[in-house]
Amino acid sequence: MPVPPVVSFQDPLPDAESYRPDAAKVLAGDPVQQVANVFSSADGRFNCGVWSGEPGKWRVSFSENEFCRLLEGVLIVTADDGPARTFRAGDAFVMPAGFEGTWEVVERATKLYAVYE
Repeated sequence: MPVPPVVSFQDPLPDAESYRPDAAKVLAGDPVQQVANVFSSADGRFNCGVWSGEPGKWRVSFSENEFCRLLEGVLIVTADDGPARTFRAGDAFVMPAGFEGTWEVVERATKLYAVYE
């Protein structure tokens, strides 16, 4: 199988898809989100791209491991069984598979993501 070309996040991004979390999971605001997936592995288990979201708070349950690098904005991630963590532009963090809690966008946020399922 041929090796795909190197992918640069400085190249024009693919068109972003807009979506909202399931209404039953939304706790506050209208968290409209956009995602532009830049790369997917041949087996579909690894994906990376750019995500952005408007202010709001919703319930999350991660089935995958996700590395995040926040480019702009402020997020508060709170585990059901742990403390709240605040992340700001420039911060990097990992959301582990099995995490359950809330994700809150305090100020419009944009992040780079790399997801492995």
